[in-house]
Amino acid sequence: MKPDQPLEPHPALPDYYPDLAQRPAFVRGLFDRTAGYYDRVNRLFSFGSGSWYRHRALLQAGLRPGMTVLDVAIGTGLVARQALAITGDPQSVVGLDVSAGMLAEVGRLLKIPLLQGLMEQLPVADARFDFVSMGYALRHVADLNATFREFHRVLRPGGTLLILEITRPAQPFKRALLKFYMGRLIPLLSRLTTGNRDMHTLMRYYWDTIEHCVPPETILDAIRTAGFAEAGCNVELGLFRAYFGRKAAAATN
Repeated sequence: MKPDQPLEPHPALPDYYPDLAQRPAFVRGLFDRTAGYYDRVNRLFSFGSGSWYRHRALLQAGLRPGMTVLDVAIGTGLVARQALAITGDPQSVVGLDVSAGMLAEVGRLLKIPLLQGLMEQLPVADARFDFVSMGYALRHVADLNATFREFHRVLRPGGTLLILEITRPAQPFKRALLKFYMGRLIPLLSRLTTGNRDMHTLMRYYWDTIEHCVPPETILDAIRTAGFAEAGCNVELGLFRAYFGRKAAAATN
């Protein structure tokens, strides 16, 4: 695929919006309305293991004290909190999200610089950060190729990209089990524990985007096409994926 050709993470999902042109507004509005409940449902979903996994993934990707981080699609700051624990400097981590509701929520929890903007058009200067992270939001962008080009642009030479995602299992039994858990049980529990109808919709949408997402190989190819000198993926339980990319180091004379 050509690098300037749009690459959608999944096809249109008409149960939620009539066409792809309406997807950005749908996603932004849905996250705006559920921001206050997101942490509670995440704890239910992750059984308390989410913080530990995010912290380890950041360390394994090479995040160290003194580095600067752009956490894209920051949400309520679940990845940013672990990045802060590693860097130790609130000014070293910058959060970005398209949702004003999520930014308001994370602003109450973390005292770090925050930006509102699109992942496909980052309002950030070239070569600004050592590390770009994204936690479980890749399925919500409009164009993977444009997004990865932006990630590459804002990284300094030698910088690192880390994307955490969930992928449907290859085995039919495991896929059916996960579909029941994430596609039915979690949305129901989300509605019952929060009383928020939009939270139920969000968790159903969360699973549907996982089920219809492009294959991991397509994501890795797009990372390489965006200019990353190295790209790979660490997999756990056939479900959790940590995609990484390394920008080429600056040439030395």
